Amino acid sequence: MVKEIEKYFNRVTEIYGQSKHHDTLPYLSIEDSPYDDSDNPDLIVESRTDLNEVIVYHKNIKSVEELIRTLVHEYQHYLQSPSWMTRYYNMGYGYNDHPYEIAAYIEENNWKKVYGSIK
Repeated sequence: MVKEIEKYFNRVTEIYGQSKHHDTLPYLSIEDSPYDDSDNPDLIVESRTDLNEVIVYHKNIKSVEELIRTLVHEYQHYLQSPSWMTRYYNMGYGYNDHPYEIAAYIEENNWKKVYGSIK
């Protein structure tokens, strides 16, 4: 599974390119899970924009589609302005109506662009 995650992550970086908000590509960390199986089995990935890091919890991934959608989503956050991410929250937006979250969810629909370019 680790090789597959790296393969799709590398393809996402090739397709979307480097962020103008960071000097380097995000660091990919592949881990088991931050929780035991009963706490949050749905957590697949998280993005730590303050550290320019994407953490993938490989034991929680249920399908290749889910993996790619999630990588595309989190990569959108890497491409977005960290200061505006915070600014939108400070303006009163929540997770469900945050403009950056909405944009990242919309971009997930292009997951086949990543999948189809690797087969």
